Amino acid sequence: MRGILASSIGVTCAAALALPLAPPATAADARPASTAGAATRAAGAARPDVPGSTQSLSLGPLTRDRASGAAVLGLAPRAVRPFSLLGVVWDDPAAELHGRVRVRTRAAGTGAWSGWRDVETHYADHVADPGSAEGAADGVRGATAPLWVGESDGVEIRVQPEPGEGEDEGAGADGFGGGESGAGEFGVGEPGVGDDSVLPSGLRLELVDPGDEAPEGPRIGVMSAEATAASAANSALAPLGALEIPALDGERTRQEYLTLYGAELTAQQRAEPYIGPRPAIVTRRGWGADESLRKKRFVYTGKVKAAFVHHTASGNNYECAQAPSLVRGFYRYHVRSLGWRDVGYNFLVDRCGRIYEGRAGGVAKPVKGAHTMGFNTDTMGIAVIGSYGSRKPSSSAVKAVARLTAWKLGLHGMNPRAKTYLKSAGGNLYRKGKKVRLNVISGHRDGFNTSCPGGKLYKKLGTARATAARYQGR
Repeated sequence: MRGILASSIGVTCAAALALPLAPPATAADARPASTAGAATRAAGAARPDVPGSTQSLSLGPLTRDRASGAAVLGLAPRAVRPFSLLGVVWDDPAAELHGRVRVRTRAAGTGAWSGWRDVETHYADHVADPGSAEGAADGVRGATAPLWVGESDGVEIRVQPEPGEGEDEGAGADGFGGGESGAGEFGVGEPGVGDDSVLPSGLRLELVDPGDEAPEGPRIGVMSAEATAASAANSALAPLGALEIPALDGERTRQEYLTLYGAELTAQQRAEPYIGPRPAIVTRRGWGADESLRKKRFVYTGKVKAAFVHHTASGNNYECAQAPSLVRGFYRYHVRSLGWRDVGYNFLVDRCGRIYEGRAGGVAKPVKGAHTMGFNTDTMGIAVIGSYGSRKPSSSAVKAVARLTAWKLGLHGMNPRAKTYLKSAGGNLYRKGKKVRLNVISGHRDGFNTSCPGGKLYKKLGTARATAARYQGR
């Protein structure tokens, strides 16, 4: 129930296929205007030039689990505006969704319905630290991991609570308790006994259209103030408005390193800097970030002492050419649906090994992310796009992680094969204030009790450490 489950189940409910689709969701189905999320939506609605959109749909009772009597919430099959990524959110960010979330979607254009797919429900560990300004901000919500489904215009979803102690799963042929899609012991929309006694309150389905607009070039004169600021944070590495920070060879990287940090370095560090060649990095402008979505101010931490490796748990059904769309989708989901200040990760890597700038503030700078609860200070977060519980990451992705860490950790004098001490800000493995000895390149599960970054990717971290150290010349 708690593993990474992103593969197609391949079970189709014939009765659901025969149901007429509900009309597309309208803008009226939104959160109260008092929430931060609604304010952001209102701003987006007032700007038709902003690429992408988010539909937010309330989940209601569909049927009741035969074994436990608990309500199964969700949505009957319905037509919606086109979207490509989805997730479920709820009101209390501290609450957990103890249950199973399954969805199926209708492909835009073909009209074909997918099989049922599981959505990873445990995502509360990819967040800002407890008690931090970002973690305590108004409008922050609990959420599942996002799931990439490709361009779709129809959706059906079911959320089934986990059985209590001593209860049977009681799943039917489609993996749920009782009744057909959209009907059961009580009708769609009718309240059942204990509907909200098990699942978190305020469950909503978020359907994200990441937009397909991408900049054609710098066009400095038409950049917004926010876009200019995000680009200027990388001004020491690339021209204003650049779509990519270019790769450098080892010697040019060392020269750049001495230019940036020479006054702060010891004589030995200047004579023999251990730093890997700078890899090419797609900038936020390069992947099409709408800079009006995020908070304006950049937040920095101290020295980057460690890198935490994650996976996005969003499934592997994407082409590398689609990766910028996925990054835009994660960004919009994190900011508009979850209430974060920006995308949580500092960097993202696709399966072809391309590296993307994440949270704004400058790729060479110690930008504070929201990626590993309890350990966002003095660290960076790298997310490999995909789900790697049962599927091996590509060698290109592992190599990209090694290249990125060899360079970024090298800027801060860190050895990828070494260990370091970090102070916990609180989590389910280490109490607040405890000093923890961790690998300089760690997996998310090393700092928090989670399956992230997936067993298959986690097993490759030793290779990434050795390769990164070699790139540094160690």
